[in-house]
Amino acid sequence: MSDLLLLERVDHTAIITINRPERRNALGFGDDGVVFQRVVRELNADRNLRCVILTGCDGVFSAGGDLKELRDWAHDAGKKPRDFLKLYQAGIHEVVRALWNLEMPVVAAVNGAAIGLGNDLACLADIRIAAEKAKFGATFLKIGLVPGDGGAWLLPKIIGWERASQLYFAGQIIDSETAVAWGLVSRRVPDASLRDEALALARAISHQPPEVLRMTKKLMRAGVEQSFEQVMTLSAQYQVFAHLTKDHQEALDAIHEKRTPVFDGT
Repeated sequence: MSDLLLLERVDHTAIITINRPERRNALGFGDDGVVFQRVVRELNADRNLRCVILTGCDGVFSAGGDLKELRDWAHDAGKKPRDFLKLYQAGIHEVVRALWNLEMPVVAAVNGAAIGLGNDLACLADIRIAAEKAKFGATFLKIGLVPGDGGAWLLPKIIGWERASQLYFAGQIIDSETAVAWGLVSRRVPDASLRDEALALARAISHQPPEVLRMTKKLMRAGVEQSFEQVMTLSAQYQVFAHLTKDHQEALDAIHEKRTPVFDGT
């Protein structure tokens, strides 16, 4: 695995740490998309995993795109439109699609600046918690670019059209307290407690039956993308599968026997 992503496993949780401290965890160039896709395939194939935590190293979540690389490209007269298209479709967008395709719940532990693409990566998580020092911004227009990483679809759904417009059009950067008030993150915690709080949340998620947990995430995603009737059809299909699992039997037996259920994904 590339050093770009550090992977740690704690019980049923995988912790992905973006590890590019010399560029404030900037992403998008080179083989970043390949690395993210490879890691996600590995995690999705591990049926022992029930939750993923995404964070950054050295007190930064991700500063977004690599400004040095972007400046080099901007001044390179040899770059053609197809080169820029490939940069996004085969690079940056593959990073975004990889995180979108994680099958288990994702908790973003935002430990510092989450700017531009970094803000989009946080928005790809199902739950976001932030350190007190965390900051969020969607400052694409400040560098003469559109929000081209999927955030224009994600951010308004999370915080609403007006607040997303404020972040995009005014280039405003907000602190973690404002992020909580706007619904961008669920809560803020002391900087030193972020990892422990993220792991505690991951443990609570990991107590759920793992296969049904993954199906629930798929249903929620379908609810964003598909019609009500389509989701109802899919819900019925998934529920049939869930009824036939041993984990469903275990849950009912545990309630009857007044004990904590033990789920194994069968």
